[in-house]
Amino acid sequence: MTGIRPPALRRPVDDGWDWRIAPGAANPGAVPRFGSSPFPGEAFPLGATVTDSGTNFAVIADADATGGGVELCLVDAQGEERRILMEERTYGIWHTFVPGVLAGQRYGYRVHAHDGAKLLLDPYARRLTGTAYDLTAAGTPGVTTDADTVPVGVVSHPVRSISARPETPWADTVIYEAHVAGLTRLHPEVPRRLRGTFRGVSHPAVIDHLLSLNVTAVELLPVHAHADEPGLAATGRHNYWGYSTLGYFAPHPGYASARGRELEEFVWMVDALHEAGLEVILDVVYNHTCEGSPSQSAMLSWTGMSPRSYYLADGHDITGCGRTVDPGMLPVTRMVTDSLRYWAADLGVDGFRFDLASVHGRPHGGTFDPASALLTAIATDPVLSRRKLIAEPWDATGEGYAVGRFGVQWSEWNDRFRDTVRDFWRGQRGVRDLGYRLTGSSDLYGEGRRPWSSINFITAHDGFTLRDLVSYAGKHNEANGERNRDGTNENRSANYGVEGETDDPAIVATRLRQARNLMATLLLATGTPMITAGDELWRTQRGNNNAYCQDNEISWLDWSPVDVPGSPGASMLAFTQRVLAVRRAAPALHQGEFFDGRAPSGRGDGIPDLVWFNDSGVQMTMNDWFDGSRSTVQMWVDGRDVRGHGPAGQPLVDESWLLVLHAGAEDVDVVLPAGPYGTAYSPVIDTGTDTGVPADDQAIAAGLPVTLPARTCWLLRAHRPDPGTVDGAGPDGS
Repeated sequence: MTGIRPPALRRPVDDGWDWRIAPGAANPGAVPRFGSSPFPGEAFPLGATVTDSGTNFAVIADADATGGGVELCLVDAQGEERRILMEERTYGIWHTFVPGVLAGQRYGYRVHAHDGAKLLLDPYARRLTGTAYDLTAAGTPGVTTDADTVPVGVVSHPVRSISARPETPWADTVIYEAHVAGLTRLHPEVPRRLRGTFRGVSHPAVIDHLLSLNVTAVELLPVHAHADEPGLAATGRHNYWGYSTLGYFAPHPGYASARGRELEEFVWMVDALHEAGLEVILDVVYNHTCEGSPSQSAMLSWTGMSPRSYYLADGHDITGCGRTVDPGMLPVTRMVTDSLRYWAADLGVDGFRFDLASVHGRPHGGTFDPASALLTAIATDPVLSRRKLIAEPWDATGEGYAVGRFGVQWSEWNDRFRDTVRDFWRGQRGVRDLGYRLTGSSDLYGEGRRPWSSINFITAHDGFTLRDLVSYAGKHNEANGERNRDGTNENRSANYGVEGETDDPAIVATRLRQARNLMATLLLATGTPMITAGDELWRTQRGNNNAYCQDNEISWLDWSPVDVPGSPGASMLAFTQRVLAVRRAAPALHQGEFFDGRAPSGRGDGIPDLVWFNDSGVQMTMNDWFDGSRSTVQMWVDGRDVRGHGPAGQPLVDESWLLVLHAGAEDVDVVLPAGPYGTAYSPVIDTGTDTGVPADDQAIAAGLPVTLPARTCWLLRAHRPDPGTVDGAGPDGS
């Protein structure tokens, strides 16, 4: 299995312990320390690999002054350790094969080169025990830790996903970002024992909701095993989001409904989502770990194994989260790619969103290089290159801002889209940048990239919810215990009259309208849209824009509005469902290639694929684009020759569409474009109504003024003139 062959020649040392005893069956008592390894074993694969006759252990660790000093510790049911001094070392990897050690055996390591008092977790452990640890002991030199105070690994049989992956084309992808626990903690249809777990995510009620939205992928906040950073734990809070990785190969035990079943339940979740046609994308944090900064650390794994093999030297930090993992080190490249390949190939994951991904292009903390060893290894891997790869293209420093600079295999979170759309709808005039954002951001993603390279978003887990974005002018993070100093101050938000919650019907109506405008712009723009779980339910975090430590009602989704017809939550849900249904049915609105402003080849009418109009129905000029007072723009898309192909390679043909955006606080008269672009336009989406269904579905004549209410987005279907007409004239020019 996996290249490990049980040795046949060398016999284990007769040390008085029966190696065939099942895990946990050994008699408690004094902890023996074995003089040598049972068998040399193999250096690869790293981690614990179980066979029919025993387990191979392999780990990267530093040697002490004597050239040794690495012990494998097998932990029995009473917490007693059986220590094996590892003797074989190949390419810096210590390895041994222990006969009779089978699945279920707990284990860890002691590395005397750094602090032999610390029991260390195998970085490649595929299961681990516990979720609460003594971080004070782990962070105090010389203080002994054991299986009762720190996490240890568990030898595990391989578990594999058996479902077929949906393989949704990028052009059709719509992402739903969610937290495993927060998604279902309050869901009334999910059984209590399953709430907040992997099985809760895959419950039929949740899947039905996702399908009703017309999303195609669920992006889960970190599911890797994680622990609280020492500094946060000292405040009595914990890292709810999970951006504090403890094990890159193990699912978080706290997300299992049954103790010790997190690996199986994760795969069940993946398979259930796949069977529903939904992809699974994981938010992964390979840029830092939970071990904290050098001044406030916890020796749980990597720092006790070989800190210079994994971290930037001298505690250099470009993540803002403590020690930074160094992508310039070979053990890091191997660990990251091994981890990704395991989650993708074995556990069925469809893609990954890389937290602070710029770090991976900054070996040894240097300048960003899109062709760095780690980024190249990921993008060229035969398994990973066929998965969806999403970068958060920045880190905690200005040098790490790399939007648009990743390779062609990558999509990126587009903060320019977020900021531009927020600014437009809160009244910042001018539309020049908006034109790029609505059409896939071709100014950012060149060099052979596509519109889906842009992950468009208005909100995400970090920042305001959609409701809070239109309800608070500033952050309110007092609950985090940092005197409101944490979280960004650059929110680009507005409260429209009162800070926070209010019963004023006019203010509430304006907020809902603006939320619909933001959501519609997101979902109707070219690119890959990502919505944040709960925005469709009108969720609030009470103004907290950094709820990373709030494992409570501040962060959990409130599903109650769904059952209250006419409530803001119910209407926002209906609106989101409608807009996404329209997008899904209209390939012209999510094309796989950039517009070029020219008529498709082979068609002689000269009509471009994309045309921009001002509020007078006249094509935009350069002066219009640079007019900083503009708050209205019209985008006409020709659907006759959609750029891209269907699943069988067939050409795509659609209606032609007109998207009209007006962010002004006053009504305005607009003229819908006439001539070859349309004789009339039928409203399909109107953000002026609660659910987006136009109050009047009568076609609007082209070329004549029509009143567009303040703060409104319209999507209209164009009625094209007969092919023989030009500029609205008859065939004979009359």
